[in-house]
Amino acid sequence: MPDRSFLNWPFFEDRHRQLAERLDSWCAKNLPVDHHEVDAACRALVAKLGRDGWLKPTALDPANPGPLDVRTLCITRETLARHDGLADFAFAMQGLGTGAITLFGTPEQQRWLGKTRAGQAISAFALSEPRSGSDVANMEMTAVRDGGDYVLSGEKTWISNGGIADLYVIFARTGEAPGAKGISAFIVPGDAKGLGIAERLEVIAPHPLARLSFDNVRVPASALIGKPGDGFRIAMSVLDVFRSTVGAAALGFARRALDESVSRAAERKLFGAPMAELQIVQGHIADMALDVDAAALLIYRAAWTKDTGAARVTREAAMAKLFATDKAQEVIDKAVQLHGGDGVRKGHIVESLYREIRALRIYEGASDVQKVVIARQVMGAV
Repeated sequence: MPDRSFLNWPFFEDRHRQLAERLDSWCAKNLPVDHHEVDAACRALVAKLGRDGWLKPTALDPANPGPLDVRTLCITRETLARHDGLADFAFAMQGLGTGAITLFGTPEQQRWLGKTRAGQAISAFALSEPRSGSDVANMEMTAVRDGGDYVLSGEKTWISNGGIADLYVIFARTGEAPGAKGISAFIVPGDAKGLGIAERLEVIAPHPLARLSFDNVRVPASALIGKPGDGFRIAMSVLDVFRSTVGAAALGFARRALDESVSRAAERKLFGAPMAELQIVQGHIADMALDVDAAALLIYRAAWTKDTGAARVTREAAMAKLFATDKAQEVIDKAVQLHGGDGVRKGHIVESLYREIRALRIYEGASDVQKVVIARQVMGAV
């Protein structure tokens, strides 16, 4: 039985505890799914999550607008990740993909949110480029004003839901100023003329990813989110909300690895006694439990801080993502070791967790980037 004692921490309200219970029951009945046809699986998961109401927290309700509840996002990602990495991915990308529209979109643009919250449209967040990567300010993709339109040209890569999304939030250089101040954000429909799938990208944990090409893609000026030159600020604001949730997904993976390891230690016999009686195994379990609880504290501190009115949680979110993803990698590595040969057998749960966790230390700001962010926040405060 997974540890639920953390739900009694003062970070949470009764509605969060009830959500965790209901979602865990839903996951036990509906997950995991078959990942072999990853596009079809992801589409089906989005539809099922939307049908049963689990996508509602990913974006504001245009009929009843209010702030996103980051604790709900984190609890949902942690719970889904513990059951199925692709289900977590499907949920997370609906939020990240529409985050800019939720935070900065016009009422007309926010009409998309009714579809994404219901699982009737798949969204994507397109920021990374082949030559800029983490250095967002040096992006090369351009958006040139042409009368009542903008014309987008360039490439985006490592785009989650690339190739299956119904809408993309795209960041491109509009040139109001050098560097980060000359970037703007746009909504581009998935069927826009000139938008192509240059390459489907296969990674160690099957997810729908692609490199996108934009060959003079024309969108109306009404597709601009916010003001010209606001794109970098918009992107960072979105990441400020969703970065903590990446840590929550890592926490879900780590909790599952810990649970599997405790069961393994209790059931497996070595030298005539259960593995759990070996002090070295007890030491590994203790380290894993410590890392899980420490990560949870950082994640839910960041989420609670944002939910209680903080304008920005850059430092808290960066700490949560960095610690949780790095420590989850260590927890899962210990789980593989404790499972011996079974731990590297294809299809075993800890083998799949080992593949799932690695990307989380890269996307939405790699671990090394988070260290830079944290250091600048600390030194800036001084």
